[in-house]
Order: sequence, then structure tokens, then C-alpha cells
Amino acid sequence: MIEKVLEKIADQVLALDEASLSTLRAKYHTRLQHFDATKEWERAVIIYFIINSVITKNNMFNDNIKRLEEQRKHGNLRKTPPARVGKPHLTLIKK
Repeated sequence: MIEKVLEKIADQVLALDEASLSTLRAKYHTRLQHFDATKEWERAVIIYFIINSVITKNNMFNDNIKRLEEQRKHGNLRKTPPARVGKPHLTLIKK
């Protein structure tokens, strides 16, 4: 049941516009920096990380599309991407 709820939340988040979310990012970043033990603060933290997750997902998507286009351009497109070895490449996103 919880998985279905999370899938529904993910579908709703995916329907949101990144540009609109980005305009709210600073507001929620400021809010999470001013801790108080309230549901509003907890909600602000979750919202901030949802916004970051959408931005990260879009960056990953665009990077993969770009990589696929480069492979097609050079004629070495593989059916499946090579497996990554070692730690994943993560980028710290700060504002």
C-alpha cells in the first residue's frame, strides 16, 4: 500500500513544472535553515528536497539524452548503457 501511495506522489511531482519549482526553491531553503519543531518546518524540508529531486532527475535525464545523441552521432550506440563501476557521480546542488 505504501508503495502505491509513493508512486502516486511521484506521478504528481512529475507533473509539476521545474521552472515553477525552481522559483520556490530559495523560499523553502530559507525556511529549512530556521529550525523550529513544527510540522510546517518538517513540510518545508520535504518540499525543498522534492524540488531538488526534480531538478536532479531532469539533469540526469538531459545528461543521458545528450550521451545517447553523441553515441548515435558517432555510430557506437549500445542497446544498454555500460555498468558503472565504483561510486556514482553525485553533484551537490546549493543555492
